[in-house]
Amino acid sequence: MRFTSHRDFARAFERALRRAAVPVAFSQGFTPHPKISYASAAPTGVASEAEYLEVGLQATVDPEQLRVALDAALSPGLDVLEVVVAAGGSLAERMEASYWRIELPDVDPEVAQRAVSAFVAADEVQVERMTKQGRRTFDARGAVTRIDVLPPVETPSGAADSSCAILELVVRQVTPSVRPDDVLSGLRVVAALEPPVSPRVIRLAQGMLTAQGAIVDPLDADRDGAAIGEH
Repeated sequence: MRFTSHRDFARAFERALRRAAVPVAFSQGFTPHPKISYASAAPTGVASEAEYLEVGLQATVDPEQLRVALDAALSPGLDVLEVVVAAGGSLAERMEASYWRIELPDVDPEVAQRAVSAFVAADEVQVERMTKQGRRTFDARGAVTRIDVLPPVETPSGAADSSCAILELVVRQVTPSVRPDDVLSGLRVVAALEPPVSPRVIRLAQGMLTAQGAIVDPLDADRDGAAIGEH
């Protein structure tokens, strides 16, 4: 499911709304569109357990009944985790940062740690990426508020497994956005870290960023919005 694009997911979700007979509100004009607002969609190629969106409705519905109906109408791997009633304010404004885990098979954790230390020590790390506006060069370091290499997992024999490095990082929402692959590009720039196998990336959380660097669930403000988990 991580190779499902945002557009594919949007189509699947709109079909699920129709199948579940949800009274969705539509925009005005010559070509009305369902009132659905997606917040910080995950890049294609990553998994996510923290996708959020808002849906405008024409009538009041029971949040839990809506969750069950939508979950049943979606394909396996696209799971509706929670539905809540928004108390006001923009959901997008609550998306200040994302928390990611990156698994690097066949990369020794000590090698990854040296690369991360070089990345953290740099004032800025310039990387390139092709965007809708063409090739852009931007700083991948400034948006990263925290990046750690997790201790190696122990094998059944009790020895440390050095066959896979695991990174965890918190990245602030900036323009242009800094994605996990941009951080990996930055590690390549500062330390020539070249994973021999494609990394496995998953978003674990997103929301408000505290002064201590923790991420607060964006629905805590009202305990009512729309949370979708995409696996």
